[in-house]
Amino acid sequence: MLLRKYMSLVGIGSAQIDLILPKETYTLGEHINGYFLLKGGIIDQQLKRIDCDLVKVDSEKGKENIIDSTTILTSQLIESEESNKIPFSFKLPTSLPLSTKDISYRFKTRLTFTQGVESIDQDIIQIV
Repeated sequence: MLLRKYMSLVGIGSAQIDLILPKETYTLGEHINGYFLLKGGIIDQQLKRIDCDLVKVDSEKGKENIIDSTTILTSQLIESEESNKIPFSFKLPTSLPLSTKDISYRFKTRLTFTQGVESIDQDIIQIV
């Protein structure tokens, strides 16, 4: 049991997060409703927070900009092998450049624990 605890502290077998979205293509100003899927690891872990950033990537300029962020503070305990869903809702701004070959968008999600490394997920979306 002690070995499993130390493994999860360095990220091996720790809980994971996955943002589940109904589709990949959206329009300006559209409401996005999905959910975060939390999957327990090999041991019980105390959650601290979930951060989700909408990031604009400009590959031509080599820049990433955070457009908006959502944070959920929690003290929930996720048990080993447990799965939980947490609702996600986000309204896209109306004044973004549309997706092109050089401009893309993604949601970067981080699950932070009271102990251990963060779990990270990225979901690419298109804005048309």
